[in-house]
Amino acid sequence: MMEREQVLAILKEAGVLLEGHFLLTSGKHSDKYLQCAKIFRHSQYSEVLCKELAEHFKGQKIDVVIGPALGAMIMAYEVSRHLGCENFFAERENGVMTLRRGFAVTPGMNVLIVEDVVTTGGSVREVMKIVEEAGGNIVGVGSIVDRTNGKIDFGVPYQSVIAFDVKAYEPEECPLCKEGKLPVVKPGSRTQAK
Repeated sequence: MMEREQVLAILKEAGVLLEGHFLLTSGKHSDKYLQCAKIFRHSQYSEVLCKELAEHFKGQKIDVVIGPALGAMIMAYEVSRHLGCENFFAERENGVMTLRRGFAVTPGMNVLIVEDVVTTGGSVREVMKIVEEAGGNIVGVGSIVDRTNGKIDFGVPYQSVIAFDVKAYEPEECPLCKEGKLPVVKPGSRTQAK
């Protein structure tokens, strides 16, 4: 297994770990942001981190790895490659997470759900619902980054390559807003938030 320092070195080298003043999807503010999509720009990073995650689930019977689009599409492929099974991706259709494009979970199918970064677990829970409603068996959930620092519970085994305790604040409680030195940036767009 990789040491924490090795994983941190990869995340920094890949430009994943950002520091500043960020507006998160949840509406909260944070001084750190993890842009995990950058891992997958470079096959050497995605291969080593996805292999590390796959090692946590080796020896279990897994029929398919499913990741929510867009963030975990490449990840689902790479983890499944290391586990020697199929991979699907779930995507939103009319705002609802679904399997399309001929992807289908069948009753009794053993499924591993992956996500690049887990913050609230919302997308993972949506994919879990798809699998459960189809009669599939959720073997576990895996992520590259756990932003909850191990505090999230999916009701199935959960493994991450690295865990962080990234503080997030309601805008009115944000110490960075109170300092007024850094503008709020919405990650991904790199534009100042309104």
